[in-house]
Amino acid sequence: MALIKSISGIRGTIGGKPGDTLSPLDVVRFTAAYGTLILAESENKKIVIGRDGRISGEMVQQLVVSTLIALGLDVVDLGLSTTPTVEMAVVFEKAAGGIILTASHNPKEWNALKLLNSKGEFISGEIGSKLLEIAAKEDFVFAGVDQLGSYTTNNDLLQKHIDTVVNYPLVDVAAIKKAKFKIVLDAINSTGAFAVPMLLKALGVTQITVLNGEVNGKFAHNPEPLPENLLELCNEVQKQKADMGIAVDPDVDRLCFVCEDGTLFGEEYTLVAVADYVLKNRKGNTVSNMSSTRALKDVTLKHGGQYTPSAVGEVNVVTKMKAVNAVIGGEGNGGIIVPDLHYGRDALIGIALFLTHLAKEKKSVRQLRNTYPDYFMSKNKIELTPGFDLKKIFDHIKKKYKNNEINTEDGLKIEFENDWVHLRTSNTEPIIRIYAESNFETTASNIAQKLMKDIREAM
Repeated sequence: MALIKSISGIRGTIGGKPGDTLSPLDVVRFTAAYGTLILAESENKKIVIGRDGRISGEMVQQLVVSTLIALGLDVVDLGLSTTPTVEMAVVFEKAAGGIILTASHNPKEWNALKLLNSKGEFISGEIGSKLLEIAAKEDFVFAGVDQLGSYTTNNDLLQKHIDTVVNYPLVDVAAIKKAKFKIVLDAINSTGAFAVPMLLKALGVTQITVLNGEVNGKFAHNPEPLPENLLELCNEVQKQKADMGIAVDPDVDRLCFVCEDGTLFGEEYTLVAVADYVLKNRKGNTVSNMSSTRALKDVTLKHGGQYTPSAVGEVNVVTKMKAVNAVIGGEGNGGIIVPDLHYGRDALIGIALFLTHLAKEKKSVRQLRNTYPDYFMSKNKIELTPGFDLKKIFDHIKKKYKNNEINTEDGLKIEFENDWVHLRTSNTEPIIRIYAESNFETTASNIAQKLMKDIREAM
């Protein structure tokens, strides 16, 4: 059981004691703190909300809606939706902010409040700190009966989001339609089950098979789109002789592809391929977090741009993208950010750009993957026990690798001659993530295992 407050929102497991989990009291407390901040900073009282398909979604939604109305805020409820749709809807609706009810890639027992500003972007760390202070003090005042907020629903904004994607200048619907792609989608029992097929049909794709398409939040497998969780999709692509498989996470902001032979394109290479296409058509710079593959840097330099790493977390990537005027960016977990569409990870624009790239290259998915550098990443994690001393752990490792180049902007990133390893606590789970990359799969795995042993020694 856990409650995590970070730049990725207020996230926790359902059930248990208030303060230790995302209990109903905690949902109300943090929603009230967010609403109080909105009222203090804006005369605009409109807030957009939407949720993924989680079992707890409707319960959390009712708590959030009632709390916002009780503060005197006007709620526009998209119901079942996607994270990027809610982000864009804040702008479409000229709202003061938005809340997405999703724990993204976390298992079914988790849920979260992802909090947005008036630009449809995640609130900053500074605003987040103010929110936590208000919540801790319960420093909020609810409205009188004559000042209660209003409640409306809007079911048109997903279509508006899709229309915006389809009409994006670098998306070529005619080329996609001509390619006659046959696609298998793993929708992991959440809102991708209807959002992605809506997009594909709008792009002219008619041969679509949906796996795990019932939106019930009873995830058929761990919802994080990692290789071990996508065996069903890989097998079905081969069985159907499909051109590709597509997997999204429950809130449709992460994306990965399966090649026609049932092998994985690699979630790290989703951004690489989309960036390659964008940079062919639009010169500029790129950004990804420092846990992402160096292949993006290679592709960026090939096209004459500059690559800049950022700390992990969407808000950090967006801040860096704005600073270097990046034309494309995101995260190696399959998160694509196209800034002139909106500053948020968006699997729908990622799919549209990838399919355009594939159609124009006239290659299979495997052939396209073979055009990019081969780096291998080993992704691991160690669960943290209550009361762990992170500083002690990291100090131990810094001392051990003092002769190597070390970056401490976000956890610890240690550079070796041709390889790297990145250690950091997760924004979304009580774990330390250990990512290592090398030209050789065994080397990446060995580096990760060695660092995991170092962490256990320090613990």
